[in-house]
Amino acid sequence: MAAIRLDGKACAADLEERLKQRISKCGVTPHLAVVIVGDDPASHVYVRNKVRSCERLGIKSTHIEFPSEASEEEVREAIISLNNDSSLHGILIQSPLPNHMDEESLTDLIDPSKDVDGFHPANLGRIVQGRLDGMIPCTPAGVMEMLRWADVEMSGKKAVVIGRSFNVGMPQALLLAAKGADATVTIVHSRTKDAKAECLSADIVIAAVGRPEMVMPDWVKPGAVVVDVGINRIDDETRERGWRLAGDVHPDVANIASLLSPVPGGVGPMTVAMLMANTVTSAESQHS
Repeated sequence: MAAIRLDGKACAADLEERLKQRISKCGVTPHLAVVIVGDDPASHVYVRNKVRSCERLGIKSTHIEFPSEASEEEVREAIISLNNDSSLHGILIQSPLPNHMDEESLTDLIDPSKDVDGFHPANLGRIVQGRLDGMIPCTPAGVMEMLRWADVEMSGKKAVVIGRSFNVGMPQALLLAAKGADATVTIVHSRTKDAKAECLSADIVIAAVGRPEMVMPDWVKPGAVVVDVGINRIDDETRERGWRLAGDVHPDVANIASLLSPVPGGVGPMTVAMLMANTVTSAESQHS
């Protein structure tokens, strides 16, 4: 039996309806600023998607664009100015930045209460403490929202997270293990001796490693829930444009899993929706 589609678009639409209700009671218009440096085409697509989400929800958005040759000091000054703007509730630095800029130090400069990406050390540290009422990284938060929306039982289940990045894999593992989710979590990474065996033992597999179609059908236990965080562009001569998008999970896993998120249309829409949710949360906390 084919896996049920874990539809990120539908989940995001449900979340947006709840956010509209929160915004109507907020007493202030939530305001998000997006800082983008350079002309990376994919980055500009992502920014447009975020701006459109703001428009749907009635969130004010400010788009601050720098040329690729801008200095890091110029971007630092912009972030400090945004930190000091009391009408602004969220600040996002669009990745990637040009090579001459230190993305980590610029992220650290953002006021943690306005860090809607959830990447500031203060916000990541709160997750370690089990404090989940602040700014949580959008992609792992979106995965958790999808699992709850689909009524996936996590308590006592074995979950495997493939990937240990600071912005997805590690916070994802912490969220799955946190009180309320209560999964038993294994992190699989490049030094794991038998990644396939770890995945085969899992009730829930979260693939977030950035390797196209790495998770094959024989890696997945029948009936497991599989969430594909990866989005990779690979060559495909059968397509008119010469390439296609692929996740970290092979499509044939749909014949084994009980639930499988698609690529695209799975985690991606939820990442943007959780960015909106963090912006609303920040507005609520700053004006409570």
